[in-house]
This record gives sequence, structure tokens and C-alpha cells, in this order.
Amino acid sequence: MKKLDAEFKYLLDMYEDSYYPSFLVDKIKSNIIKVVHFMEEGNHSVEEVQEKLDEMTVAINELQDEFYQNDSEIETVARDSIAITVEEILQYFEVDIDIEEALRERDW
Repeated sequence: MKKLDAEFKYLLDMYEDSYYPSFLVDKIKSNIIKVVHFMEEGNHSVEEVQEKLDEMTVAINELQDEFYQNDSEIETVARDSIAITVEEILQYFEVDIDIEEALRERDW
């Protein structure tokens, strides 16, 4: 079983920008970590991984109102930060899913 390095940096650009409340970035990170734990179990098909990515993306979609309530939003920098994080994880686990497909459920 492959494990993601404990030092892996999630959502680096979002954490470095005070526009994004850290507690909300933590919620996005938590949703991504659920997918990482699933992938660390190993032996999942690409379809099963995509299903978990869809669940993650829908959960992130649901955070948008909280971002608005805190004078923030999931916009360009956030989208890129999420995509970069997910793409690096997919590459690490050698899962062949295009990032656009991986985040196909996003509405941000």
C-alpha cells in the first residue's frame, strides 16, 4: 500500500493567502484527505476513485456559501490550488484521470 507523505502540502496557495479563511481551507483539505485515505487503501478502480472525487467536489461545492459569509469565495486562485493539489495526489498514486474529469462536478 502506498501512503502519501505526511509532509505533503495541501492547498498551498490558499493557505498562504489571507483572503481564504484558514478554517474553510481546512474543510476543503479534510474533503481531499478523505479521497487520499481511500486511495491509500489501494486496489480501487479508476471509476471508484472518480466516484470519491465526485463526492469530494460536491462537498467542496457546498462550502461556497460559507466562503461568501466570510467575505471570500472559491475563485481562480482557489480553483487552481485545489486542482494542483488533486493533480499531484493523482500523479503520486499513478491514477490516470485528467484533472478536468477529476473535478467534473465542480460549480466553482
